Amino acid sequence: MAVEPVVVHDFSKQPGQTVQLDRYRFWGKPGTKESRERTADQTLGSASARNIVKDKVLVTLREYTGPADSRDTTQPSTFKVARETLITAQRLLLDTGNLNVFHQSIGSLTLLDDYRRWRDRVFANELLKAEACGQSSSDQGGYYLPGGKAKESDTVDGGTLGVTYAAGESGKFDVKTDLLELVKDMRKRNVPTFADGYYRCICDPTAMMHLRQNSDFREIARYPGQGMADPMNPLAGPSANFFQGMGPAYGQAGFVAGQPVMPTGFLFEGVRWFESTNLPETSYNLKIADESATAADYDAAQLIFFGPQAVGVGIGGNNAQILLNNNDDFSRFIIMIWSLFAGFETLNKDFISVGYSFVY
Repeated sequence: MAVEPVVVHDFSKQPGQTVQLDRYRFWGKPGTKESRERTADQTLGSASARNIVKDKVLVTLREYTGPADSRDTTQPSTFKVARETLITAQRLLLDTGNLNVFHQSIGSLTLLDDYRRWRDRVFANELLKAEACGQSSSDQGGYYLPGGKAKESDTVDGGTLGVTYAAGESGKFDVKTDLLELVKDMRKRNVPTFADGYYRCICDPTAMMHLRQNSDFREIARYPGQGMADPMNPLAGPSANFFQGMGPAYGQAGFVAGQPVMPTGFLFEGVRWFESTNLPETSYNLKIADESATAADYDAAQLIFFGPQAVGVGIGGNNAQILLNNNDDFSRFIIMIWSLFAGFETLNKDFISVGYSFVY
């Protein structure tokens, strides 16, 4: 929901077939005032007409299923619920009217959570592919290390990453230097914003902790702790103007009726922020002089900044669906999986900047 991918859904497509996605770019290089000036005797219609810059991206559909084997995620598994459990849950629903308890008691939220977490990790991994472009700048997307350091800038003492932070230099992502520099570069390379006028960032909780150590950032990020007294009546909640979206607002949101819905994120420095516990863990070997005289391994918390149309998804068949196994031991169990025919692809790596904040 934060990524808002480009989606093409072709119901007739099956695994092994392809779906076409489109990658759009701007022309750029507008020229000067004089270069666009025309004379009365000049013919404007010519054979050199320009078209929309569009690249065709063919995505091959694959079949994905869940859950996975707890011992080996590459192996398939199933989700089994005893029919007796289901009957007990139905009675509980009739007794209490609590729909959430009913769904959780038969585990359907567990299966849904497995699908959501897998899909979110897929999107995160697609966004992280932009790191292969090199160091992000005003011309291209890529990685951004605190202080604007480049990989392999110190191949003597900087460990396998080739990066050294001298005494007094911070290896943590900083609001006043790193954030402003990264957002500035995204604007310079004409990365479009989402419909609300902002970029988005999905960040690791540790990176969020580093950012919240800045007083200006903390002043904005503190508000999501306030929830609505009544989801059906936002005026009854504290700081109602934050939830109603008056003006640009901050977009802080509570959870509606206890459901695990996606928050709207909060705004700071032209970026809407989303915190995720589902980003892949990674570490790098580098030298941070304030911590060690030699290179060492440091965990790296990720901050993924992006604009719209960064990732595309091709979908075939009926989209994600629940399938039942007829081998149910004489109707004593309900055995099910989720299934999806889809293909994922990074469309515009220049629309993505992958920031890191080292943990020490």
